[in-house]
Amino acid sequence: MKILLLDKNHPLITEQLLAKNFILEEDFTSSYDEVCSKIQNYDGVIIRSRIPLDKNFLEKASNLKFIARVGAGMENIDIPVAEKLGIQLINSPEGNRDSVAEHVVGMLLILMNRLFIASNEVKKGIWLREENRGDELLGKTVGLIGYGNMGKATAKRLSGFGCKVIFHDILSNLSDEFATQVSLEELKEKAEVLSLHIPMTEETHYLIDSTFINEMKNNFYFVNTARGKNVETKYLVEALKSGKVKGACLDVLEYEKASFENLESENEDLQYLLDSEKVIVTPHIAGWTHQSKEKLAQIIVDKIIASFC
Repeated sequence: MKILLLDKNHPLITEQLLAKNFILEEDFTSSYDEVCSKIQNYDGVIIRSRIPLDKNFLEKASNLKFIARVGAGMENIDIPVAEKLGIQLINSPEGNRDSVAEHVVGMLLILMNRLFIASNEVKKGIWLREENRGDELLGKTVGLIGYGNMGKATAKRLSGFGCKVIFHDILSNLSDEFATQVSLEELKEKAEVLSLHIPMTEETHYLIDSTFINEMKNNFYFVNTARGKNVETKYLVEALKSGKVKGACLDVLEYEKASFENLESENEDLQYLLDSEKVIVTPHIAGWTHQSKEKLAQIIVDKIIASFC
């Protein structure tokens, strides 16, 4: 089988697939149109997020047997068209669930204990103790939306901090030793920390809007390591200003490029997030550890070999 690699990934992908007699070609620079012009020559494609695999792309890929996305989210692929064309879709959410979970906990600890702020103050010769009094995770009720690989890994970590973890998911009967499944209404009633672990779909686009925020009974901390457009940022900013949202940990932003490589726009709401002491922002790196890079790649290779060798 002839496979096109469109993004740089861990070298084990190339090493192990070559060892199984796959033919590999790398193209990390060609434009969308240039790739479309040659995609009919390949049986498989391995991607991250650089190029969208839309209806036009997939219809030109007349010989494509599979698409392997090194990561979890599949929104860069027109899934209904791919399925109609009989193209197998492969991803690897198991590979970065642990790094996402640790990132969630790390951001919450930094935000709630003012660690970054206090450290910067001391380095500037400012010694404030009462002003930097922290807020403990112990005893908090944490509500997760989405209980797949990322949600489960996050619940496992938070349960170790003495949190009561509840979650809502579109699938049923997912409760385990780390978290209890509840209705969305009950989650809004009880959660003191809200964390998103959902894909980007029509249903989850702007899930967190003014209505959702206002329906939360408690003032709450908010965490998003899922997708930026799960949140309507202007209403998050309003809630931060009013105190309804006590603080936000954002690894993803509504204003990111589709490739996740940078921001595509700037505005007053974004500037507020960047300037606020109540907000921690990281550049879409929750799933981006040295360990996850290798695990993501290995899972992709294993799934390709299992299906096509």
